[in-house]
Amino acid sequence: MDALSYKTVSINKATAPKEWVVVDATDQIVGRLASQVAKILRGKHKPSFTPNSDCGDNVIIINAEKVRFTGNKLTEKQYVRHTGYPGGQRFANPAEMLKRKPLFVVEKAVKGMLPKNRLGSALFRNLHVYAGSEHPHEAQQPKVINVKELK
Repeated sequence: MDALSYKTVSINKATAPKEWVVVDATDQIVGRLASQVAKILRGKHKPSFTPNSDCGDNVIIINAEKVRFTGNKLTEKQYVRHTGYPGGQRFANPAEMLKRKPLFVVEKAVKGMLPKNRLGSALFRNLHVYAGSEHPHEAQQPKVINVKELK
């Protein structure tokens, strides 16, 4: 048997085939959208997936202000932050955040599903979220995908 016929090929950032994809977030549930986008950013949908390298695609999310929450999460879920001063803990729910910073809700959901290390930070830089239906990445010729059809 030829010894080279069954070697595992491991790809790195330089040899990874990267594409650009567009995801429309209109009427998508935030968590389900975020998990699919995190999988695409990570590269787990590719047969050449390597866990320790940036081999995923660049993702553009449009219409981020039109996402949905199931149940009562729109009013009962809380985002917590701290100002850094004593007694500076602040709370906000998704309804307030969608009015103030419409991109925050989707970005936080996707970032929470990426690895908590340098690789996760590098993968998060491949995500581009926009509130409207326009984006400045037409030169990359992104492919439009429907995340509901992905497995």
